[in-house]
Amino acid sequence: MSASIQRPSEPATPPVHVAIIMDGNGRWAAARHLPRVAGHREGARAVRRTIEAAMECGVSWLTLYAFSSENWRRPATEVLDLTGLLRHYLKTEIEELKTAGVRLRFIGNRDRFDADIQADLVAAERDSARNGRLNLTVALSYGAREEIAAAARAAAEAIVDGRLTPEQLDESIFARFLSTAGMPDPDLIIRTSGEQRLSNFLLWQSAYAELVFLDVLWPDFGRSHFEAALSDYGRRERRFGARPA
Repeated sequence: MSASIQRPSEPATPPVHVAIIMDGNGRWAAARHLPRVAGHREGARAVRRTIEAAMECGVSWLTLYAFSSENWRRPATEVLDLTGLLRHYLKTEIEELKTAGVRLRFIGNRDRFDADIQADLVAAERDSARNGRLNLTVALSYGAREEIAAAARAAAEAIVDGRLTPEQLDESIFARFLSTAGMPDPDLIIRTSGEQRLSNFLLWQSAYAELVFLDVLWPDFGRSHFEAALSDYGRRERRFGARPA
């Protein structure tokens, strides 16, 4: 069910980790008879608003699905626009995020990006490693099935090398081979644009996440929408598969 825009009536403990599927840039641009890149640019402004809202609401971990592994199949001109926007964002926004106390991580197959972008990703992670006000993870060229397959290969190699036995390979050990190793699983996953699916995002990690779907296109997303999702989350009883008492 989609959440409505409604501010929480009283403070509640926020989720530790919020993940967001940012959807609707293209439709936002099309509705205004603008090129798709205009939607992506406006979507980048929504990212800034969301990061600020997360910090102000006391969220410790924020993960944003920015570029999926499937996005490489889009028209070459749009991929060029997206990677150009990423390059611009890394050059102009990262310093401000570091100053604000944000720690940056990037998950996904970064090898598909140009060398200068890869270098900027490494530098952003390195230079923000001591920050702790907000842990911001950006999923770039990311696909959950690809991530799980890579983790399975790494676990198999560890067994072959004798660093691990098959009997030792349980859920907690397997999670160490994922790109999100060391991160808490998301408590809440938000998707914008009214679509109601995960689209190959954090499939392993979202096993017990609460899902909120909002009928707002990502470029229009703001603090009120973020707070509405947190309010919806706060009203739910999380049982993690157990029967209610």
